[in-house]
Amino acid sequence: MNITNGASLSPWLDSTGLPEFPPMPGDLHTQVCVIGGGIGGLTAAYLLAREGRHVVLIDALGIGAGETGRTTAHFFPPDEWYRGIEAGFGTTQAKLVADSFKQAAGLVESIVRSEQIHCAFERVDGYLYALPENGFQDLGHEYDAALRAGADVALLQRAPGVSFDTGPCVCFHNQAQCHPLRYLDGLAEALLRHGGRIYCGVRAHAIDGDKAVQVVRTDHGDIYAQAVVAATNTPFNNRVVMHTKQAAYRTYVIALRIPRDALPHVLLWDTGDPYYYVRVHAPDGADHDLLIVGGADHKVGQDDHPEHRYIELERWARERFAMAQQVEYRWSGEVMEPADGLAYLGRNPMDKDNVYVITGDSGNGMTHCTIGAMIVSDLIMGRDNPWVELYDPARKVVHGLPDFVAEQANTLSYYAEWATGGEVESAAEIPPGQGAIVRQGVHKLAVYRDTGGGLHALSARCTHLGCVVHWNAGERSWDCPCHGSRFDTQGAVLHGPAVSALAPAALDSGAGLPPSGPADTGKSAEL
Repeated sequence: MNITNGASLSPWLDSTGLPEFPPMPGDLHTQVCVIGGGIGGLTAAYLLAREGRHVVLIDALGIGAGETGRTTAHFFPPDEWYRGIEAGFGTTQAKLVADSFKQAAGLVESIVRSEQIHCAFERVDGYLYALPENGFQDLGHEYDAALRAGADVALLQRAPGVSFDTGPCVCFHNQAQCHPLRYLDGLAEALLRHGGRIYCGVRAHAIDGDKAVQVVRTDHGDIYAQAVVAATNTPFNNRVVMHTKQAAYRTYVIALRIPRDALPHVLLWDTGDPYYYVRVHAPDGADHDLLIVGGADHKVGQDDHPEHRYIELERWARERFAMAQQVEYRWSGEVMEPADGLAYLGRNPMDKDNVYVITGDSGNGMTHCTIGAMIVSDLIMGRDNPWVELYDPARKVVHGLPDFVAEQANTLSYYAEWATGGEVESAAEIPPGQGAIVRQGVHKLAVYRDTGGGLHALSARCTHLGCVVHWNAGERSWDCPCHGSRFDTQGAVLHGPAVSALAPAALDSGAGLPPSGPADTGKSAEL
């Protein structure tokens, strides 16, 4: 199994042995450099290589080790819903959104067939239903807006075949789902067949250059390319601008065992905030299915002990699906929520000639990243694309402005933590397997005590824009509440936009010892 970016495990990561690729041997020259080995990066690299472009793809961890390995891998209408998109962008733009979503699922289906990828891709219907307290009026508005946008929809009295009464719902026909890492595995093989090159364990630190050649600076050498695609969930190469337009959220998922064929393969979403969503997966060779339930989102770094969210998901599922048995998997992932509800796909605002970004995936990562790959490949090939302006990363936030202002205020509020005390008086209070922020003079330290009792101290200053990181007990990581960067217990970057590790720090003598005397840790706390 590849290195991944957290402690939890999805069924995709548990059931797929993805190919491993070595780091690059030194400086390289290519036509296109793609940064990121997830759905966005691999799809863009594949499309470009298929058209004869020389492509190099790099990833800091490994293929599928980022957020694609933590998705629920569904293709469903946008989180903003068509009534929201129509209200904010107009009917014409809503039609473009519907067209892009339809074509994205169609592209994945065609790639699966042409490249003979065995990833359990299937077409399924999806159902949006209203919570009783929200009433059903909005469903009618959504149905009408979806019709105007050109979506294939029906208004039903309840979702068929589901074990609880959803009440009225909007059926979105011909949606899709798949096993995301098996799809990535097939894409990687196809990319290599078309002449692409893949290098892993290679972290990009910067992109600089001009409209002729961009240089990707990595820890294994420089890559000289005519075009660069940053498909890293959130762009590391755009230090400020894009991070004011989107917010990083953790999302949670459980997979419960259910009897085989106890539920139809459908997608379900409710109208809550945050909402819950459901799909069914049939593991190969198993005598059971998995009921996959997700939701309970919160901003990254703003819940130090999120384990209760898994409990909430399980409670919600058991109240509605009496056939649910034991929980087989619990995992979380990170999604970037765009301020106005649409992803940012295309030319990077800071380098508009030949640097591209795929970000702002919201709850539609498989769809948005595929759309992004289609847009970026068309731009690099010099073709027109009808969705360029719609998803332009340089667009101004107009729709969703109150949410945008609230998100910025939330981010700024966390800088005040530099003036507060630590979470504990000393590292001696930190139990094994946990972390906490300790104030030491004018500094704040992120201190983790491993299961053997050893202490690991780091500067608590996020290397992106200087927020105080927070402990994430669920993933055993240090997460930034401002822009979503994440670091492991040794300080290494797990998720951008940060590109540099947390700086090592030293605890004052005796700071990690319990009040009663020296702790028998079996190792010294060298920091």
